[in-house]
Amino acid sequence: MNFLRGVMGGPSAGPQPSGADTIQKLCDRVASSTLLDDRRDAVRALKSLSKKYRLEVGIQAMEHLIRVLQTDRSDSEIIGYALDTLYNVISNDLEEEEQGKHLVENVPKQVDDLGSQFTEIFIKQQENVTLLLTLVEEFDFHVRWPGVKLLTSLLKQQGPQVQQIILVSPMGVSRLMDLLADSREVIRNDGVLLLQQLTKSNAAIQKIVAFENAFERLLDIVTEEGNSDGGIVVEDCLLLLQNLLKNNNSNQNFFKEGSYIQRMKPWFEVGDDNCGWSAQKVTNLHLMLQLVRVLVSPTNPPGATSSCQKAMFHCGLLQQLCTILMATGVPADILTETINTVSEVIRGCQMNQDYFASVNAPSNPPRPAIVVLLMSMVNERQPFVLRCAVLYCFQCFLYKNQKGQGEIVSTLLPSTIDATGNSVSAGQLLCGGLFSTDSLSNWCAAVALAHALQENATLKEQLLRVQLATSIGNPPVSLLQQCTNILSQGSKVQTRVGLLMLLCTWLSNCSIAVTHFLHNPANVPFLTGQIAENLGEEEQLVQGLCALLLGISIYYNDNSLENYRKEKLKQLIEKRIGRENFIEKLGFISKHELYSRAAQKPQPSFSSPDHMMFDHEFTKLVKELEGVISKAIYKSSEEDKKEEEVKKTLEQHDNIVTHYKKVIREQDQELEELKQRINTLASQNEQLQATVTQQVSQIQQHKDQYNLLKVQLGKDTQHHNSHGDTFQMNGIQTEDVSKLKEELEEWKNKHELLQGQLREKESVIEKLKASPLEVGTTEQSSQTSKPGSLEHNNDLQKELEMLRSQLQLQSAEISKLQMENQKLQIMSATAEPPLGDSGAAAANKSESEGRLEQEIRELKSEVKALSEEKESLKQHLDSASSTVAILQDEKSKLQQEVAESKKEQDDLLVLLADQDQKLSALKIKLKDLGVPVEDEDDIESGDQGDEDEEGDEEEQD
Repeated sequence: MNFLRGVMGGPSAGPQPSGADTIQKLCDRVASSTLLDDRRDAVRALKSLSKKYRLEVGIQAMEHLIRVLQTDRSDSEIIGYALDTLYNVISNDLEEEEQGKHLVENVPKQVDDLGSQFTEIFIKQQENVTLLLTLVEEFDFHVRWPGVKLLTSLLKQQGPQVQQIILVSPMGVSRLMDLLADSREVIRNDGVLLLQQLTKSNAAIQKIVAFENAFERLLDIVTEEGNSDGGIVVEDCLLLLQNLLKNNNSNQNFFKEGSYIQRMKPWFEVGDDNCGWSAQKVTNLHLMLQLVRVLVSPTNPPGATSSCQKAMFHCGLLQQLCTILMATGVPADILTETINTVSEVIRGCQMNQDYFASVNAPSNPPRPAIVVLLMSMVNERQPFVLRCAVLYCFQCFLYKNQKGQGEIVSTLLPSTIDATGNSVSAGQLLCGGLFSTDSLSNWCAAVALAHALQENATLKEQLLRVQLATSIGNPPVSLLQQCTNILSQGSKVQTRVGLLMLLCTWLSNCSIAVTHFLHNPANVPFLTGQIAENLGEEEQLVQGLCALLLGISIYYNDNSLENYRKEKLKQLIEKRIGRENFIEKLGFISKHELYSRAAQKPQPSFSSPDHMMFDHEFTKLVKELEGVISKAIYKSSEEDKKEEEVKKTLEQHDNIVTHYKKVIREQDQELEELKQRINTLASQNEQLQATVTQQVSQIQQHKDQYNLLKVQLGKDTQHHNSHGDTFQMNGIQTEDVSKLKEELEEWKNKHELLQGQLREKESVIEKLKASPLEVGTTEQSSQTSKPGSLEHNNDLQKELEMLRSQLQLQSAEISKLQMENQKLQIMSATAEPPLGDSGAAAANKSESEGRLEQEIRELKSEVKALSEEKESLKQHLDSASSTVAILQDEKSKLQQEVAESKKEQDDLLVLLADQDQKLSALKIKLKDLGVPVEDEDDIESGDQGDEDEEGDEEEQD
């Protein structure tokens, strides 16, 4: 202790030792002292010097400190001091804080190099990292916390190397995952920071961490801390979640399958009062939105993205994001990121796109969210990043969405434009932006309209019908013509690039649009003039796009215009531009730096409005058409004809394939319907089989009960007969038993009667047997009357034979009656006792069968009646149709007769007119010759006068 007092600055005679000498003495003390207290004090002194003399402590004491960690593990205090000292030596955070007050160049670089070098020395022996992992497992706060900080610092300095050591260490990652479950928040929070560094750019560790239930624990921490209202701990958890999910398809699928997307919905529940958001809340919500985008990023596999998009719709996450989108008071950067997030959630997902189309803004009257967003896009007072986000949202809404494309284009067509002007449509906003004075609005509107036409030939043709009123008194012009007019007016480069991209997209794969474009005689000279000029670098991009547009006009030309056939356009290029020059100008597009940036990802991200030149989808079109246009320029007319034939063949083949696809689709639908019917019938069959099985088992039970009762009742028959009880079945006296008894009595009486007759016959037989004896005693009398007695004897023998045969018949009949009697007695014995449930079941069964048969008969009768009615209606229909045919024949005949009569009348009128002309001509000739001729009127008046005179004479007579 006296030594330590001298080292720490106590009073002493002579010169003071330097820092390096003090550190050397402390290191010797740590290495040679046998007492734990002395070593602990020396390590504590090294810790206090490690911040000021970082280099010296690192060089001289690191080996001794590592040995302390290995040998003195039983003392948590000295272990904690050693870990803190190593952290001060390796970490750059403390040094940067000290140097932050002094703006000295090269200091950060030196600091980084120093920390990296010490880290490299420490991890050179992999056992050191393994030892550190073991110490982190200790529950003691003074050991675990500095161990976590030291391991985090090692990962910051030499991340990949330390990650590899931890990865090969047994249970290395699993031991670190226990930090998230620590009840002490300081250790838990630093554990989150440690896992952030551990999971950076290492997919294998990311998978292990994810399958160690990291998602569940991190989401629990976010919920406990208050979601978006939480502190920096929420931010750290969200950063760790991004590390685990970004570009890791396995973890994304695990996150979705674990239903963790549903737990993200409460993050975006914002209240009505959105003013006064804290900076931490803005940061947290920004990271939450980025985490949603990680799951639905366009760079992910399409299947994974689609499943996440559907899950977000079904759990209500998309609806919650749209609520933030339309809310008031949301900070601008959060609103921008929300628009980008909604864009990627709906991109390429028809269900989500349909929902987004139905979202209305809370205005009076309500307006679609798409219209409100487009109003922001074409408004030059809005922030640039917000306008880019709205454009991206519109592009994602139209991506692979032909229904949405049709709705947007329909707002431009004449039949759907609102004549009252009360509401603004998406088409009107796009046209307004396309022809405004703001070049950025021109570019955004042109790109948005191009996306409405993407891969949709039908809409390209429909858009040709759009007419625009340019000014009062002038006739309207088409949208295509207006775009070319603005191009020729020499507007800003950004405006011309946007319009040229729109025209290239519009004309590609649409021969009718190419014909309309070439029909304007000013378009081709303008394009050739632009391409042929030698302009500056800014205009080279416009020249390349003009070359692309002219190449599209050649490649998709159907040769319907004689003056602008493919061959003539190629000759024009050869004369005025030159093929090589044309190809060179066409190559300006793909060589441009802004083209390369736009081709990287779908989202439009530009550092400034001046860099906003190319659209991502347009770069795909250029890549597709650049090669084919270059080939088309050098092809001869014969090759063009062959290509046309090949195209026609391919079109026919495509039509056949489309037809068969349609047939296959219809057959698939029929198969699905049949499968559904089979499934329903199978389920019905199973139900019926189950019912039959149940009924069979019930019948078997009833049979068993019946047999058991039969045996029991057979034993008790005598007892029941002696008492003469009246048997009942289920409490009801049966009439069948009484009938059987009466029949039994009748048979008994018959039996007694037959027995009496039998006795009489037997007595007669006995008498006949005794008659021969009497004959022997009276021989004389028999001799005297021999002939008569012989005849009498023969008669008696015949009668005896007859009686014997009758006796045999009667005995057989008696035996038969006795057997029937026995059967009746058995029937009465079995019918009299109650049958219990078996009788009821049999009755129910017979009753149900009767009802079923009756229903079947009724249904058959109804079917028969309906078929008869159908036949009668069919007969009526046939008779009516035959009547109609007859009437139509008569009508046609009458029409023909009327036409013939009209024709005859016309002929007669013509003949009369000719006769009148001839008569008048003859009268004129007679007058010329001097012959007096009376007019028809005079003749008629004369005739009338003669008639009057004749009438007067008759009256006088």
